[in-house]
Amino acid sequence: MRRAQLITTYGVGSLIAVGSESFMVAGLDRWPELSPYDQTIHERRLEKELGVQCFRLPPASDSDKYGDVPVVRFPEVQSCPGCSRLAKARFFGATRSPAKCKECDRELVPSRFVVCCAAGHIDDFPYFRWLHKGADSSGGDSRTHDLKLKATGRSASLGDIEISCACGVRPVTLEGALGKGALRGISSCTGRRPWLGDVPTEECEELPRAMQRGASGVWFSDVRSALSIPPWSEGVQKLVERHWKSLRKARDLRERLEELELTNHRMYSVEEIIQAVERRRQDEAGLSDGSEPALKLEEYGALTRTTEEKPGKQDFVCVPWQEDTVSTEHGIDQVMRVKRLREVRVLQGFTRLGAPSADTPSRRAPLYTADNRPDWLPAIEVIGEGVFLRLDNARLTTWESRQAVRDRVAPINEAYRKRFARFGLAPDREITPRLVMIHTLAHSIITEWSLDSGYPAASLRERLYVSDEMSGFLIYTATSDSAGSLGGIVAQVESGKLAASIRTAIERISWCSADPLCVESDASGTDNLNRAACHSCVLLPETSCEEFNALLDRALLTGTPDRSDLGFFQQAP
Repeated sequence: MRRAQLITTYGVGSLIAVGSESFMVAGLDRWPELSPYDQTIHERRLEKELGVQCFRLPPASDSDKYGDVPVVRFPEVQSCPGCSRLAKARFFGATRSPAKCKECDRELVPSRFVVCCAAGHIDDFPYFRWLHKGADSSGGDSRTHDLKLKATGRSASLGDIEISCACGVRPVTLEGALGKGALRGISSCTGRRPWLGDVPTEECEELPRAMQRGASGVWFSDVRSALSIPPWSEGVQKLVERHWKSLRKARDLRERLEELELTNHRMYSVEEIIQAVERRRQDEAGLSDGSEPALKLEEYGALTRTTEEKPGKQDFVCVPWQEDTVSTEHGIDQVMRVKRLREVRVLQGFTRLGAPSADTPSRRAPLYTADNRPDWLPAIEVIGEGVFLRLDNARLTTWESRQAVRDRVAPINEAYRKRFARFGLAPDREITPRLVMIHTLAHSIITEWSLDSGYPAASLRERLYVSDEMSGFLIYTATSDSAGSLGGIVAQVESGKLAASIRTAIERISWCSADPLCVESDASGTDNLNRAACHSCVLLPETSCEEFNALLDRALLTGTPDRSDLGFFQQAP
């Protein structure tokens, strides 16, 4: 697996199919110690928020001395294609990989099914209880309860997968086993966390649900990200970071710099280094707000200011672009070319059955045991480029104050409130017309630029800055592979065709092949958090959207056939 996949797709607690076997990525407290092959990542603002000393790229060492990312065998239940026996691997006499049946000398097949709960627990499918209608499985591995699994081969449906037992109970199929309430009265959640090793099981009252082990709902990454912005993106801060342990408590900085041979640095003067150290000390002593809104507000401030390119390595270059036609026609009062940016993405946990949402903190599964918390988290960094657009706040305020616009968004805000209410929580924000409109505009521009810039849509990503104080969005490259920073995004501005591309994006989104059903929809999407939005017009690959394709309504851009005045771009400048 690529390092980036170990953060977004195959992180701790996820299932990976390797050949004919299946494994689960083990917890962080079982990962090898840092080696010369490993690389640490620093992003000061995220480190403070998540309470760690650094971030670490997933290890990728070919050395037996340092090891690689550890895994555990899961599911434990296997079946033999020769004798059809169904049991845990150890009962077949399997001692090494690949696991084989001792009697048939055939490679074992991992169970196709697992059970998960909303609290993050996972276990093998309860075949014994399913067959015996909820009876206790004690003794289920004895010869009197020798389970067998056969597939008739007539079709791939669950009704053609049959379980039988040597005790003589009538065989049953797995028909209906994947339903939401299928295990009610059959099995309760066992509270298992196999990725953490032999830790005690937790008490859990959640109803487990059976799923295919390769289903996307078995594991969702909960990723936290931030952009590197001044002063932490400057090269002098990177220099200080490398020597921070020595500089942190030094009383005489000049003397310590001489000891470290930094007084004659070719890029930075002694005064610049001392100033950077003092700034770092002040930051550590402060009690700054590390919440996501505060981080976004800091980034918004950096994106609206000019940061010229300087000698030496820096991770953030942001310069303005003046184009009057964009401002007058589309209500955009600032365009910034972000020629270089760095984003750090950190895996802080994961969820099962549902993507991270309102209740994520309460059901986030841990990456490590409570007694062995590391001072780091796995992360990757993405170096790319982007374009930041800020809308005219006065025009935006006038538009969103209209009663018809507020009524259009009210059902989405109510659905958002109900999502939180299901978990006994208060909404973390109000869904406003400006949020839905700016979010939809970002989607439309990503779709248009993916056609013009040479990037696939999945390689572009949005970052929204929307509140009473903010009204902008950043579109940037979001991949660390060959589809990285090629200059195609900034070129959308520097070519002088920005106004034309925005105009085309709005025209394209004004019509959908699913109309009139799409534009007349009262509710759509997960938990009814969208209105006029579908895969034919607005929705993007989920790697591109920070709201998981929710809170979208293209009618707020162009209006509806009977209410064109709803659209932000239909009103007079």
